[in-house]
Amino acid sequence: MNEPKFIYRDGMLADNDYVQWLKDLKARYRQCQAKAAVKVNTAMLEFYWSLGRDIIQKKAESKWGSGFFNQLSLDMRAMFPDERGFSSANLRYMKRWFEFYYQGLLNLHQVGEEIGQLPVEEIEAANRQRRVDEIVHQAGEEICHQVGDEFEMPVIFGTVPWKHHVYIFTKSQSFDEALFYINKVASEGWSRVYLEHQIDEDLYQTQGSAITNFESTLPSPQSKLVQEILKDPYDLSFLTMKAKYDEHELEEALVANVTQFLLELGKGFSYVGRQMELQMPGGQTFFPDLVFYFIPQHRYIIIELKAVKYIPEFAGKLNFYVTAADELLRGEGDSPSVGLIICKSKDKTVVEWSLKDINKPLGVATYQLQEVVDRTVAELELKKKQKKEDGE
Repeated sequence: MNEPKFIYRDGMLADNDYVQWLKDLKARYRQCQAKAAVKVNTAMLEFYWSLGRDIIQKKAESKWGSGFFNQLSLDMRAMFPDERGFSSANLRYMKRWFEFYYQGLLNLHQVGEEIGQLPVEEIEAANRQRRVDEIVHQAGEEICHQVGDEFEMPVIFGTVPWKHHVYIFTKSQSFDEALFYINKVASEGWSRVYLEHQIDEDLYQTQGSAITNFESTLPSPQSKLVQEILKDPYDLSFLTMKAKYDEHELEEALVANVTQFLLELGKGFSYVGRQMELQMPGGQTFFPDLVFYFIPQHRYIIIELKAVKYIPEFAGKLNFYVTAADELLRGEGDSPSVGLIICKSKDKTVVEWSLKDINKPLGVATYQLQEVVDRTVAELELKKKQKKEDGE
């Protein structure tokens, strides 16, 4: 007979082994849920891809007229009333999505054939690889390069949500740019808000463009990875600065808006501190501007802010700070620390020469912001000018 009763755990001893097993079960179940979600997303995208391909191959708009998308939308929603995603606008996106990547991969395939047809004596392996790399532009080896009548959706696309896809291919100016963002979302798990921010800030053009000495100071795999986390310029337009400001005021403003600054630096940066006092045995003290930790690569990033044009002396001081970080902050398992100077402007040759013989990995980038004259001063000047004109 079933009666109301309390269920007690007293009949079992939950030891550490049991507790750890529960944690493991929870982690495994979460992984199972994530895999199931990815499979559902992939299946839906594969259908969208095939539908877009059908529309292209059947030349549907020419064959069935200008009302085709509206009619297909009505028919699909009638067949699947509980399913979303079959609006006429979304159907048009499916067509454009397939068309965008099909044409891009077709061009890549043709370029590959052209390279392969060159006389062997005119082809150097390094040059050939460089040409291909320039076309793909950091897209990642995961991208499928097959082209054919039944051109299938690249596998990596299945890990990217549909709304991410729509924003990427509608906002990207080129095939390479779209692949860049596809790879970023797939490898780093970007949210749609974060993706939109990075596209709006034109990360594709700015990432990896800082001038550095990484090739000579870091091992080959690391040098490229670290290069990719820096950009030039940094957009600091979220700051409100008066027309005349110094480095201290710029630093104060960045620390006050550190959340937005972290967003601008990129995913994976963690704020450690500012003006961390470095005491030397002889009594001298030094104060690096800002210290960050880049979690994915396990390395400290020392940032020096300069509200003026870059001069060579800046590199020597930052080199000292990076050495200090390696000696005092870097722990077991951490990668070599990196220094970054963010200045108002720079001369490319001056930067390259000054970094040439530096033994620590340093980079130099610029920043952009909206310099605002103090409103009160501006208003007073305007009233003064108007009063003068009225008197005349």
